[in-house]
Amino acid sequence: MDWALYIYKTILLIIIMLITLLVAMYSTYGERKIAAYMQDRRGPNRAGPFGLLQPLADGIKMFMKEEIIPLSANPWLFILGPSLAMTTAMLTGVVIPWGGTLNIGGREFSLQITDLNIGILYVFAMVSIGVYGIMIGGWASNNKYSLLSAIRAASQMISYELAMGIAIIALVLTTGTLSLHEIVEQQHGFHWNIFYQPLGFLIFLICSLAETNRAPFDLPECETELIGGYHTEYSSMKLGFYLFAEYINMFISSAVIATLFLGGYNMPFIGSLGLSQNLLTMLGSFFFFLKILGMIFIFMWIRWTLPRFRYDQLMNLGWKGLIPMALFNFLATGIYCYFTVLK
Repeated sequence: MDWALYIYKTILLIIIMLITLLVAMYSTYGERKIAAYMQDRRGPNRAGPFGLLQPLADGIKMFMKEEIIPLSANPWLFILGPSLAMTTAMLTGVVIPWGGTLNIGGREFSLQITDLNIGILYVFAMVSIGVYGIMIGGWASNNKYSLLSAIRAASQMISYELAMGIAIIALVLTTGTLSLHEIVEQQHGFHWNIFYQPLGFLIFLICSLAETNRAPFDLPECETELIGGYHTEYSSMKLGFYLFAEYINMFISSAVIATLFLGGYNMPFIGSLGLSQNLLTMLGSFFFFLKILGMIFIFMWIRWTLPRFRYDQLMNLGWKGLIPMALFNFLATGIYCYFTVLK
């Protein structure tokens, strides 16, 4: 066994997990500040300088709250629901290439935990499993509002996964691979896939909003109809897991979008700076996280700009709007590849 590689991958896994949790934690702070700016108010400014300790205060508050499991609920599934939602949200990041390669002691180490040749399929598998966390939580609560919300979430996520999958098939036709690392390598310079698949990017972005239950697709958490949605009966850190999983999913969705369409860790002219390999790798990772933060800002911007859809509007957009658009994009990409690549 290559112990050096094993230790390196373990350290990288821990670092990525901690960065994911940190970004998700401060995404709650960022969203409050962005919402405050758009609504002409201050936002968090009491806990720490500029309110920077507000996420920590929220975490302490969640831990200190009373732990309640309803008597009519299924206790094991009630606990499994938020645990599954949090676990699947964290597992997706292991196939994302967070940077190039580092030279340590004369050996090359990749800033990717594992490079699966079917990385895109793995991402979709984790996204598909994520719906079980919501469905189990809503059903185990033994609350009709929670169950209705879980059914909404499941139907919404399954519906929008179809359009997202078809959009990805068109991207696979363009790149010829399912490996996320190879897709990033093909976007070296300014050959970003957003320029070759602009419609696919738009479809993927809209579907990502629906997959993460973000506004204007936050029907599963519609307070005016369903109290608090699928996590109505949850309290303390089990509620915190559900809320935290949403922000982790937003972070991972932004990372996947940046990987597939925005060049990943590639930046134009970065190779002409004459820097060392390790410095170029770290600089590429820095630009990658800038792209991720930009996408997170777009997620938040949309939330505080557009009103919530009605449920029939949401389903009509998925089945009658995005799926036909994705099929058209897939057909057009197939025709283009047939006459340019295969001929």
